[in-house]
Amino acid sequence: MRTYILKSLLLLGVSVVIVCLIYPLAVWAIGQAFFSFTANGSIVVGPDGKPVGSLLIAQPFTKDEYFWPRPSAASYDASASASSALAASNYQLRDRVARALGPIVKYDGGPKAGQLVASDVEAWFQQDRYEGKPHIVAQWADNHNELAQVWVSADPSHAQYVNDWAKAHPSRVADWMKQNPSIPKPQPSDLAVLFFENFSKDNPGRFPSAVTSRAPTGKTQTMIEPVASGSDIQSIFFDMWRQDHPNAPLAPVPADMVTASGSGLDPDITLENAEYQLDRVASKWATDLKRDPTSVRGEIERMIQADAYAPMGGLFGEKIVNVLRVNLELRRRYGAPQT
Repeated sequence: MRTYILKSLLLLGVSVVIVCLIYPLAVWAIGQAFFSFTANGSIVVGPDGKPVGSLLIAQPFTKDEYFWPRPSAASYDASASASSALAASNYQLRDRVARALGPIVKYDGGPKAGQLVASDVEAWFQQDRYEGKPHIVAQWADNHNELAQVWVSADPSHAQYVNDWAKAHPSRVADWMKQNPSIPKPQPSDLAVLFFENFSKDNPGRFPSAVTSRAPTGKTQTMIEPVASGSDIQSIFFDMWRQDHPNAPLAPVPADMVTASGSGLDPDITLENAEYQLDRVASKWATDLKRDPTSVRGEIERMIQADAYAPMGGLFGEKIVNVLRVNLELRRRYGAPQT
């Protein structure tokens, strides 16, 4: 019996040494010797020599001078990788896709072919009529209570704005509390629909949005103010505009521009997606550099074509472009975007 126990302990000890020490060290040594860049997380550095990110993890780019990644349900947080998990029947999925489409979708055919629909969405919103009825914002809040509540909860400044409104309109809040006795101490999100209904009547053709201005001290400050145009109008109300204009010919958009990946961290976009964004990126750089737009567009197009590749040497899938890598190349070639 003792012999069997000793042999078993010896086998266990050898296995532990091989599996927990020798094998990991061998893999680490091979990785560092032959694949050091990949083994260390594919970290890349910027023009100043400091690490700016990994080629394996997406990060948010919002400036017009850069290509934008796919939407992320995880807010590009590598520690919280997740999909949206929204069903096709969930209106929040439709809303998220519509918000992504609003500022970028173009007309397809007709006298406005190639033009963005964003300006028409703004003009329609300013008329303040949806399906023949007034007060677009109130209808939006009434039809989709949860979206109105999400707007209030999305930013502390939004909640504070609603809270200030509630203090300035105590009678309206009191009436609401009588109709909702189960909520004796309503929070700003509870008052979201009431707020938007009254805001819409007091500010027709307007929506509360963040506006950045420069204070007398020279510092920038952001305040919530009623606005009639801008990205919030284009994105939030694109879906309602589309329902009011069902026959408007709209150009198709690459699917990965408006759909999040399973991880929410996909670092690549399709070449088609990059080509769709090319006009915006090239136009902005041409303005910043005061150069001919056609020349700049040609340079950037060659840049993304050079970066594009298909998985497994082209055996599977369509060509994709790494967003961080191509944006770093833009930074190296043209410098920092204007503030």
